[in-house]
Amino acid sequence: MTRTLLTGNVAAAWGARLADVDYVPAFPITPQTEIIETLARWYERGEAGGRLTMLESEHSMLTAAAAAAATGVRVFTATSSQGLLYAMEMIYAVPGWRAPFVLVNVSRALATPITLEPDHNDVLAARDSGFLQIHCATCQEVLDSILIAYRLAEHPRVRLPAIVNLDGFYLSFTREPVEIPDAGAARSFLPPFEAGKVEFRASKPISQAVAVLGGSPYSYFRYEAHLASLEALRAYDEVAADFERRFGRHHPAVACYRADDAEVAFLMIGAFSTKALEAVDRLREQGIAAGLVRPRLLRPFPVEALRRVLLGRRALAVIDQNLSMGKGGVLATEIASALYGCRGAPLIASYVGGLGGRDIGPEEFYAMAAEARAAADAGQAPAPRLLYTAGELREVRKLQAIALAERRETGAVP
Repeated sequence: MTRTLLTGNVAAAWGARLADVDYVPAFPITPQTEIIETLARWYERGEAGGRLTMLESEHSMLTAAAAAAATGVRVFTATSSQGLLYAMEMIYAVPGWRAPFVLVNVSRALATPITLEPDHNDVLAARDSGFLQIHCATCQEVLDSILIAYRLAEHPRVRLPAIVNLDGFYLSFTREPVEIPDAGAARSFLPPFEAGKVEFRASKPISQAVAVLGGSPYSYFRYEAHLASLEALRAYDEVAADFERRFGRHHPAVACYRADDAEVAFLMIGAFSTKALEAVDRLREQGIAAGLVRPRLLRPFPVEALRRVLLGRRALAVIDQNLSMGKGGVLATEIASALYGCRGAPLIASYVGGLGGRDIGPEEFYAMAAEARAAADAGQAPAPRLLYTAGELREVRKLQAIALAERRETGAVP
């Protein structure tokens, strides 16, 4: 095992390399491109086996990935943001093929307006597709999660593609210490893809929920994929336990920090959740029993694991780095549905923060904890709101005033 500094992108490339992937269909997009560049360099130098092919679009890339996986080839690919949306037709199509492969998504906020920094609207747009979803907070988790994702996706009770998600720029280009497992140890954990179990063969033509079907058989095949996704919950615990035995790193479906006796807990996903760790420690120093709950597995949704850790808390501040237009935060809605009707459920305070990579400062964590505790005392959840400061609003208003003045000068407006 080697310990070195890696960016999140290079950690993802190492995950693919250690998984002994056979085929990498690719299309470049910021901030994902470093993953593909790193793999291409290794292949060119003969430092890793496999074949990388550049396609004309993300739609073609996903089609090629699933088609190859359906023949028993271990496939890896990666995208980001608008690229994931460009592939969305195939994102929803290929889980029905039951062709397991791993797609890394480097989250970047969606247009419009345009930014290169992260939030999670891109990956959450795929949450109902049938892809499994694992969300990472550190570069080490990126590498480890890719190995875990292959074991999970290829599990005989699952056989579904998986997305491993990391935040663009904040994690993709941040260097952190990463332990790279020995290739032999990785192969022992993740044996070769068992091509013999794949049913697509020219000599044995079959239909695997790809043909045009009526409502009754369609319902059957769709629900079978849903049940396979639910099987991934149990399979995940088995795979994560085996990973911990071999490598000593624990990656539960729901990661917790000082949450066992927490009065108020923060719930969030991704790299920004690391910002909550110090806030929890500072609140504890002030005598406030705070904790952090971080779902790593988002599809299938780990309802029972979340209930075990959340029931009995007084207040829960859910911080969504996403925005479902006309509704609010996606996680807040999903957590509320998971806890609905449960005795001992915490009061839920919903916050939208970190859109487009906007920072979430320590003071905001303290304010959310205070607001959630006060709401629990009053027995009334606060209205969902955007994390935003008066200073930020003043700056935006200033920019708007400048833009309006320029337009008046040019006669664009009276």
